[in-house]
Order: sequence, then C-alpha cells, then structure tokens
Amino acid sequence: MAEALGQPGVLFLDDVQRLTPPLLDYLRQLWDEPGTVAALVLCGAGSERAVGRAPALRSRVLTWHQVDRMEKNQVPDTLQLFHPVWDAADPADLAWADASTARGNFRTWAKITSHVYAALHRSPGAVDRALLERACTRLGPYT
Repeated sequence: MAEALGQPGVLFLDDVQRLTPPLLDYLRQLWDEPGTVAALVLCGAGSERAVGRAPALRSRVLTWHQVDRMEKNQVPDTLQLFHPVWDAADPADLAWADASTARGNFRTWAKITSHVYAALHRSPGAVDRALLERACTRLGPYT
C-alpha cells in the first residue's frame, strides 16, 4: 500500500470506526512514509471517535468534516458526477427514487447505481422510472 500512496491521489477508507488500534497505527505509519503524497480520507459514522482513540493518527488529521444527506436539489448533479449511467436520467425519476428509497443517502445511491448499471449491461436501454423501480426493489425492505 505504501507504493500506492506514493502516487498523487486520494484513498478513501470507509467504516474506519471498525478498524482495530493496530490497523489505525498502520495507517499512521503509512502516512509517515517519506514518499507518501496521497491523501487519506477516513470515513464512517463514529470514525472520529476511533481516530480520537489513536492520538498519533489524530495528530495528523488536517481537518474534520460532517457530511450530511444530500438535499433533493443536489441529487441529479451529484449522481452525474458519480457515474455516467445517470447522465441522461430524468431528474423527476431521480427525485422519485430519492424520495421513495435513497432519502439523500449516498451509500444507498451507490447500491442503486450498481443495480442500474448491471441491468443496463444485461439489456442496454435508457434509465427510466421502470428501471429505477426495479433497482430500488432489489435493495429490500430495509433501505
């Protein structure tokens, strides 16, 4: 991993709150490598507490950010930046899927994107309400 961090870029780590103290210390050691030029973004609900329990890593945090759910008007633009499958999607259909299923949660949108992409790979076509409905139902009743 040290070689990968020697290249400019960003490494996102989600669910950091689940990492053990030795793994958090390993991240700190990677950060301290002389050739490291990449940024580490540590994410997850409660990750600030986990990093807070690792003083050596906490002292290297440049900034903390709270990321809230997306506002309804942010959904279309954000999704188009996230994946090209959303480029031609009708904003009204995206608003429906957000109101009924995703509720501004980007992780849920990532799952919907995966299902939409797989469906289009199997049967090319347009992203429409029917496809979004099928993708949303694949998430189950607990979204």
